[in-house]
Amino acid sequence: MLKLNNFFPLVFVILWSSAFITSKIIVEDASPFIALSYRFIIVAFIFFVFFILFSERKFFSFKSVLEALVSGILFHGFYLGGVFYALSKGASASIIALIVSLQPIMTAVLAQKILKEFLSKIQWFGILIGFLGAAIVIVSDLNDDLTILALCSGLVGLISSSIGIIWQKRIVNDLSLSANNFLQALGASIFHLLLAICFENYFINFTSSFLIAMTWQVLVISLGAFLILMWMLKYNDAGKTSTLFFLIPPVSAIMAYLILQENFTHLDIFGLFLSSIGVFIVTKNNSIKQK
Repeated sequence: MLKLNNFFPLVFVILWSSAFITSKIIVEDASPFIALSYRFIIVAFIFFVFFILFSERKFFSFKSVLEALVSGILFHGFYLGGVFYALSKGASASIIALIVSLQPIMTAVLAQKILKEFLSKIQWFGILIGFLGAAIVIVSDLNDDLTILALCSGLVGLISSSIGIIWQKRIVNDLSLSANNFLQALGASIFHLLLAICFENYFINFTSSFLIAMTWQVLVISLGAFLILMWMLKYNDAGKTSTLFFLIPPVSAIMAYLILQENFTHLDIFGLFLSSIGVFIVTKNNSIKQK
């Protein structure tokens, strides 16, 4: 488990960062909520097949089903809904990645209050360094693309992802991994379908770029990065795991520069350096304890 614990965070950061780039591509050819509903109905079907073929336990409690649905709506519903909506309103991928990267601060506070996790002074220093690095990139890249509506959408994603991590750490259910992810994806698909019907003139253009980006999100993000996140939350503290999100903005900014031709400045590089130092401080000081 030690080797996986060292390897998974790096893979997670790279994959999760790529999600912002492919999301920006997707919303060029589809309205945000219908795109997410389409994505998660495919993911739900895949996990349902896994459940039928490989899960030994086919029955579970209503409480477990409800908990899984709530997780899906928090992680895949409000979080991704906020991100996709902000991107559809013209916000850059790097800016939205930066906004939701402030999640470790909120998660650390919530974890201390709700989960009774304790972070040492040096770990709080690491969080502040990581926050400063992210803030530098936000300020250097702030432009007219970040409207109030896009900012609020990003904040919805920030808040819901923090609550989602705390929720996932608190619940203990009898679901298999495939059943849990099937229910989460199904709940998210229905949630976004209702949003699409009620609030948007939904459309999907099945262009080659849309299909490539959607395939990446289904197979690599939903079946890869999210499972890694769930694994890390199971074996690590919520505050420590969420600190990895400080690395996502600068990595996303590099990807956005290379793929989407978004600007990447010297201040962005400096922010990347500070964020990396902050994550190193928190993850290498394993003194998080239960109060």
